[in-house]
Amino acid sequence: MVSLLAMVVIILPTIAFIIMNSFEKHMVRSIENELSAYSYSILAVAEVEQANLVMPEALIENQFNVSDSGLYAFISGPVKYESKVTSDVKLENAILWSSQSLLTIKIPDEQLSGEIATLATGDKTFSSFEINGFPHFIYSYAVSFTEGSDNFPITVHIIRDKQVFSQLIRDFKQQLWFGLAILMVIILLLQLVWLMWTLKPLSTLEQEVKAVEQGRAEKLTSLYPKELSQLTTQLNQLLATEQKQRQRYRNALSDLAHSLKTPLAVMQAQRGISAVNQEQINRINSTIDHQLKRAQSAGHSSWLLGIEVKPVVDKLLNTLAKIYQGDHKELTLNFTGNITFKGDEADLLELLGNLLDNAYKAAKSTIILTISQQDDALIMCIEDDGVGIKEQQITQILERGVRADTYEVGHGVGLAIVRDLVASYQGELHIGNSTELGGAQFTLSFTNKT
Repeated sequence: MVSLLAMVVIILPTIAFIIMNSFEKHMVRSIENELSAYSYSILAVAEVEQANLVMPEALIENQFNVSDSGLYAFISGPVKYESKVTSDVKLENAILWSSQSLLTIKIPDEQLSGEIATLATGDKTFSSFEINGFPHFIYSYAVSFTEGSDNFPITVHIIRDKQVFSQLIRDFKQQLWFGLAILMVIILLLQLVWLMWTLKPLSTLEQEVKAVEQGRAEKLTSLYPKELSQLTTQLNQLLATEQKQRQRYRNALSDLAHSLKTPLAVMQAQRGISAVNQEQINRINSTIDHQLKRAQSAGHSSWLLGIEVKPVVDKLLNTLAKIYQGDHKELTLNFTGNITFKGDEADLLELLGNLLDNAYKAAKSTIILTISQQDDALIMCIEDDGVGIKEQQITQILERGVRADTYEVGHGVGLAIVRDLVASYQGELHIGNSTELGGAQFTLSFTNKT
């Protein structure tokens, strides 16, 4: 698209300037040739008799015979001038003849004494000058008549009004720019249609990838041109392989957990187990549950998934309201916009469920859940009006490898799972105290990379 704009905005106007310049030069050359032809026609009827120029009363070209017609001619030459002071004879350039069309127009004296007076025999000049403030073309051609042994040099001058030429150039420029504008619009429209047609498969591919990313589709189903078909086929193979591997992974973990829980259940049913052994068995059970949930999280595969946050939050809040219906605790939900979590629904339930469960246990009467989209990040904040968390406990919670059972009741349950899930999604977990409610505040931040 940038190259198209460059072509339309730069190349086409450049071509227009070249065309206008060429046309103007061609017109000037044509006028010069025309005036040159008029000079020859005047020289053809000019005669010199006894050192005097003889011209007919009327010329063949009628514009020379009509006053102020826009086409004029005059002949200049040296005239002998005797000084009254010194009695010396000098030559002075003067007008020897002028056409009837020039009767009402005066040629500037500085023009006669200037460049047209310096022409040597055989020289030609073509230039512009002003008469009475109006521009004119002037063509001058110097020749010499021979009478016996004497030479009689003269210069023929043909003048044409430049206004007609200027108007013709202006009309041509207007028509050229108007045509160029129409051409630019047509090219832009054609290019836009062509781009829309050629980029349509890419737009379709983008929509299908978003659908897969948001969990609304499992693979790419549209037909694509051969340039993209290989890519889409490989993407579908990648999606299918990833889904199968993840399912096999989860099935294997489920089988492993089941195979471990059965002998542990048998061991727990034995009589005479010491308190120390019972504690270790319970710890093994907790570790199995925790690691199983951690391994089953979508984590880095979250680009394949995407769920609407609001329905999941509503479902979770309804469940918690039933569990804690007798505690008379009020939860305020601040939710704005249509927000999507780039991950698995079970992981989102696990994250919010653990934190909200802790908040219900720790809160005195009020809990605030705020979910918002800030730039490209999903922010989830849970606050309560409980006793809060001490600075030392915050440091312990964020330390890698700290076990969940080292936290106080009301803040430690499930935090290890939350911490590991957040890490698997490359998110951030911030723990502190609420400035509004005075209790604990847990803030989850996930960058939505597209």
